[in-house]
Amino acid sequence: MRKIVLLSEVIERRMELVRVVSHNTHKKMVSCLQGHIGAEAEKRHKKLPLTALSQAMTEGGSQLGEDSLIGKMMEVCGDAENRLASELMQHELQIEKDVLDPLSQLAEVEIPNILKQRKQLAKLVLDYDSARARWLQATKSIISGTNTQALTAKADLLKEEMDEAMNKVELCKDQLAADMYSFFSKEGDYAHYFVTLLEAQADYHRKSLTVLESVLPTIQAQQDSWMEKPAFGTGLDEHLKRSGREIALPIEACVMMLLETGMKEEGLFRIAAGASKLKKLKAALDCSTSQLEEFYSDPHAVAGALKSYLRELPEPLMTFQLYDEWIQASSVSDPDKRLQALWVVCDKLPKNNKNNLRYLVKFLAKLAQESELNKMTPSNISIVLGPNLLWAKTEGSLAEMAAATSVHVVAIVEPIIQHADWFFPEGRSWVSSIAAYFQSDLIYLLCKSHTSTRCFWWIREYPKDLSTQFLFYKVIKDGCCAIIAPWKKTVQQNHEKPEITITFIPMLDVSKVLRQLHICLGLHRQVKASLLVSVEGLYLRQR
Repeated sequence: MRKIVLLSEVIERRMELVRVVSHNTHKKMVSCLQGHIGAEAEKRHKKLPLTALSQAMTEGGSQLGEDSLIGKMMEVCGDAENRLASELMQHELQIEKDVLDPLSQLAEVEIPNILKQRKQLAKLVLDYDSARARWLQATKSIISGTNTQALTAKADLLKEEMDEAMNKVELCKDQLAADMYSFFSKEGDYAHYFVTLLEAQADYHRKSLTVLESVLPTIQAQQDSWMEKPAFGTGLDEHLKRSGREIALPIEACVMMLLETGMKEEGLFRIAAGASKLKKLKAALDCSTSQLEEFYSDPHAVAGALKSYLRELPEPLMTFQLYDEWIQASSVSDPDKRLQALWVVCDKLPKNNKNNLRYLVKFLAKLAQESELNKMTPSNISIVLGPNLLWAKTEGSLAEMAAATSVHVVAIVEPIIQHADWFFPEGRSWVSSIAAYFQSDLIYLLCKSHTSTRCFWWIREYPKDLSTQFLFYKVIKDGCCAIIAPWKKTVQQNHEKPEITITFIPMLDVSKVLRQLHICLGLHRQVKASLLVSVEGLYLRQR
């Protein structure tokens, strides 16, 4: 009996420990679930936080619409989050069925039943001990007593009770041993619950990763195709590629505004602009707005924005790759040979860099022509603007890099400005290419009558330059005209011509239209004046 008691104590401690550990694990695992345990699949899915997030994103995307990149992203993300919620719901149902329920059965049913058997055995052992003590006492009474027959009968009855108690102990002990052996034989099965848990988690994460990987190319493509991206701090080639431009928007817009009001401003590029105005202008240029009228009155802010754009380029306009060659060319002692050496290096510039440098240098040369008024000689321009065009690819702050190369940069930039037409005899200067369309009458206004509020822009030759198309389209829209039809083909007088139909607001602000044209397109003054007459008189001119 002593061995039985000792064995039962060991079993009890082991079983109780397993029960407690299983119970705690089950409790913590349930707390990790995001759905309501025991709920049906559809109800569980609706209650998941990911489902609520998906609904919020989808509704937000719908409100923002297709014209908003954020709206597009939210719709795609909302669909992805809903798919992730479905995967999570299926995962939690599997965990509940294959792990939580069996673990709960082990902790709350199977082990408690075994422990009950141990308690039952202890009770039966006590009953047996009691029956045996009574039988021993009856046996002693037979020896010392006088009524031997009666005492013997009583002893025999007690012996039967003792034997019956022993049988119950043996039966219970066998049942306990069987349950114990069964538990230990199934310990591998119980342990496999945790293997199942990790396998289910791995499968869930693989499926979730598949969902995300299927969505990422779509959302990344939308991000990459979105044209409205900041220009400041973006590489020149990337900005030109995604905007379809030849000249960087900040460079062209700032040059256009400075040509209008800044050419005679003393200390242009040297005098610092107000920080708040400069920040506002940079933000306006970053979002490609043409509403820049307020900055005409502050050419120093415009010049500051242009300097800031050049300074924030990841690579200088005159490139890191040619830095050593620029420095070497500027060190040539003979002036004529130095110019020739600089020209050779300039000719090595990548196409986009060369086009933008040519555009900028032609403007700076024109600015230097007004040096008697603005005090900005080629030398002064080179001193204040040169370090923003070329710097070494070394560690340190921009100020340190500028200080280290400023002397050399002045010797490089100053002769290029002085001899701008020699360095860049070909190609486009500061006049926007779209001006050519007006000058050559390839675009002209047609109206039905003097009082008509409906008119057409006919284009004899459709612009191939994407930036020209965009700017022309935008100028019409921003210039108090409402676009009511897209570009399309139509037959008029047996000639096919692309057509855009627009409706003028009754009180057409002609000056605003012209200001928008001048800001965005850089028209010549005579073209601007000619267009003014044409619009004011609703003049119809045909070949």
